[in-house]
Amino acid sequence: MNKYLKWCSFLLIIVSFVAGCNKDNDHQAVDMEDQIGQMLLVGFRGTSISFDHHIVSDLENFNLGGVILYEKDGPSKSRPRNIESPEQLKQLVSDLKTHCKEKLFVAIDQEGGVVDRLKERYGFPASVSAQSLGQLNSEDTTRSQASIMASTLKEMGININFAPVVDVNINPDSPAIGALGRSFSDDPDRVAFHGGIFIDEHEDLGILSCCKHFPGHGSASTDSHLGLTDVTNTWSEIELEPYRQLIDNGKCRMIMSAHVFNQNLDADYPATLSEKILTGILRDELGFSGVIVSDAMEMGAIKENFGTKEAIEKAINAGCDVLVFSNNIKTYNENIVPETIDIILDLIEEGKITKERIQQSYDRIMALKESL
Repeated sequence: MNKYLKWCSFLLIIVSFVAGCNKDNDHQAVDMEDQIGQMLLVGFRGTSISFDHHIVSDLENFNLGGVILYEKDGPSKSRPRNIESPEQLKQLVSDLKTHCKEKLFVAIDQEGGVVDRLKERYGFPASVSAQSLGQLNSEDTTRSQASIMASTLKEMGININFAPVVDVNINPDSPAIGALGRSFSDDPDRVAFHGGIFIDEHEDLGILSCCKHFPGHGSASTDSHLGLTDVTNTWSEIELEPYRQLIDNGKCRMIMSAHVFNQNLDADYPATLSEKILTGILRDELGFSGVIVSDAMEMGAIKENFGTKEAIEKAINAGCDVLVFSNNIKTYNENIVPETIDIILDLIEEGKITKERIQQSYDRIMALKESL
């Protein structure tokens, strides 16, 4: 009998050991398709979802990692897209989360000012622009405004704000940044200061911030939504300074790439597709170890100059961990998730992307989700 008990005890120890090992290797055990699904963050139509909505299939069958919410539908130029009221939006986000295998990234561009998805007319608090806050240069005001914004996102169940913009306002007439009041200042120290306050107030409420647009969009004279944006002759090193300060102070956990081309940094590719910029500068030089998010992959700067497959290959190999497909520029594609996963699987099969590179992004994403 004693031998029997000892044998049972031995088996229990072995089982416990194996279970512990399996727990430690959960990330490695996830199949490749599910890992890739976590690397995608997409937009969709609907103020509510039913079981036959494609986004439900994307979440349940393809392990989609995140969604992005909009108030206006770009292709049809109509409203509503996802947002009608606080009550409706809260229910939509809650319903989305019920279909997930993992925690869901629910993102929004809520910068304040012009880029304001949660508008006052829908019942949300009024917001002010980054430019207004930078000009006022009041720590208390910036903190108060950021706190109101973060509280609203938390109440809705949204856990990522694609903000703050930490572009330096080099060109006040820049059509995508300065002309829209999206930059705090032409002083990189002031940008870093107010950006840091914005991040702190969001972090205090469990909301992830995403600094954008690396390595700097503030000097551009054209809009990368529309086509290739060349900053070769206008960009300067000071545009890296807000990132340097925020990374050194441990405030940046997500950074969004810019679709800007700078021949002095990479003679061939815009930042989103550039290993020299995203890995060489952002990771190696500035020491960023968090999650790199692409700007929308359908924007003109990418779509009009690179094929979809090439752009995806280059973005992942450059260092992007999350690929954003807004599904909200010129066309809407219900199959964007399975089609993109198939493309990435093909690239792996062709030896153009390694499984190790996918694993690297997946691990970063899951580590960030575990902090939520």
